[in-house]
Amino acid sequence: MSGGPAEAAVRSALEDALRRMGVEEPDVHLERPRDPAHGDLATNVAMTLASTLRKPPQEIARELAAELSLETAGVERAEVAGPGFLNLHLRADRLSEDLRSLVAGDEGFGRSEVGKGRPVMVEFVSANPTGPLHLGHGRQAALGDAISSLLQWTGWKVHREFYYNDAGRQVELLARSVRARYLQHFGRDVSVPEDGYHGDFVTEIAQELADEKGDRFLDDESSQALSEMRAFAIQRIRQDQDRDLAAFGVRFDCYYLETSLFEDGTLEATIDGLREAGLVYEHEGALWLRTTEYGDQKDRVMVKSDGSPTYFLPDVAYHTTKWERGFHHAINVQGADHHGTVTRVQAGLQALGLPEGYPEYVLHQMVTVERDGREVKFSKRAGSYTTVRELLDEVGVDVTRYFFLMRKPEAHLVFDLDVALDQSEKNPVYKVQYAHARMCSIFRKAGVEGDEVDPAAADLSLLTTEAERELVKQLLEFPQVVETAARHRAPHLICEYLEHTAGQVNSWYHSGNPTRNPELAVLVEDEALRKARLVLVRAVRIVLRNGLGLLGLQAPIRMQRESS
Repeated sequence: MSGGPAEAAVRSALEDALRRMGVEEPDVHLERPRDPAHGDLATNVAMTLASTLRKPPQEIARELAAELSLETAGVERAEVAGPGFLNLHLRADRLSEDLRSLVAGDEGFGRSEVGKGRPVMVEFVSANPTGPLHLGHGRQAALGDAISSLLQWTGWKVHREFYYNDAGRQVELLARSVRARYLQHFGRDVSVPEDGYHGDFVTEIAQELADEKGDRFLDDESSQALSEMRAFAIQRIRQDQDRDLAAFGVRFDCYYLETSLFEDGTLEATIDGLREAGLVYEHEGALWLRTTEYGDQKDRVMVKSDGSPTYFLPDVAYHTTKWERGFHHAINVQGADHHGTVTRVQAGLQALGLPEGYPEYVLHQMVTVERDGREVKFSKRAGSYTTVRELLDEVGVDVTRYFFLMRKPEAHLVFDLDVALDQSEKNPVYKVQYAHARMCSIFRKAGVEGDEVDPAAADLSLLTTEAERELVKQLLEFPQVVETAARHRAPHLICEYLEHTAGQVNSWYHSGNPTRNPELAVLVEDEALRKARLVLVRAVRIVLRNGLGLLGLQAPIRMQRESS
């Protein structure tokens, strides 16, 4: 349990007691014991102060327990345990106060102002416009969107950005691949470049090009014709990607084009700035940057001997625009295959005077899809990989989002289709959403609207069973879990919290009632107890709804097997 009035009162009372013991600036850490028998809150402050006070931790803990004002802290009893822990059992009325605060917070419960309205850019997906979105892009879309939401929930002013790499060799290969398919459409004997794009989507684009432009490019081998084909292909692929992202519930505030860096002089200005820093030199006709001055393993080529820039230079130039636009906090969500670019980009930016560690990176591992324990790839259109659209069509948006988020980014993700399609609590998404729907079902059977349940009119001290107390404490942890997940860019912590909460909800729902109607454990004849338990139902619904919404998932009010 964290962050509520009850914990604040305990921390304040402990700090006052420690000051009376001679500790000038006490720093008290509180945590929830895993075993409820060990109390509602615990602190190891006695162990951290052992060297300062020059006393054994157990002696300090006993002195702290004696000095603590139980009334002020709202503590029923304090017990010394183990090597010096102090376990604290709260009075029921203090948990009740926090539960009322939770319900009063409603849609705002879990939000904070940690970010103080500061701007932060989250760049994610940033797929090359050279084909449909693959599963790595999908995981990145879910991660970037959830990290953005976490930052918004904790008071940051978030800007979501997609960087289009619409320049360079891959786009050139796309244009040549489309041209080859276009010529084939008119019966010409040509081959797609070996290192080009061979998916069915290229054939589809070539068909659309022929339908719209006819044989206009049939005998035109000019650079202008190829440029027009390139622009046509990019436009079609961007539309395809945007449609899939919209279906996935992901939006962006800005789409930044790499080509604009060439057109508006940003690339040249970046080179000039690096020259002024005295870190640019020529070697074998190429332009190099001394990135080793900033911890890189070797210096990097910025401009090749043929005059074309490497990927490194536009990346550095693009990030200077982030800083210049006022985003002094920037987070890049990218695949682990970008690991090698992190140090060189940061080094290039340091050479231009930007701070060390800018921007911040969240790198995620790849995704594989399995069915019956075997990897599956069911894409024809993309050729060599499964597309996001196919996965959405197979299992739906909520399941896809949740599965992409439920593991830490740096862990390889196995997307198990058997679990994803399961309509039972084996499926973690179903488990959480079903728990929410179950709370809504209780309100319907009680004949009341959930929002009408007034915690001020209920005696919440009647929530005395162990299952109820533990559930209340679990719900009250939500704000701190949100802050921790935002700070560590870790949406999987929200997934873990929601699954654990749903498990506790189900345990409480079924506790002490062997009948086929577990909701009767809530809708008891005792009117006072009934009111108190309906407040707890409302609190559960608030937390599950807020948590699911934060991740971009629906909180359904009805589901299959709802009455079971």
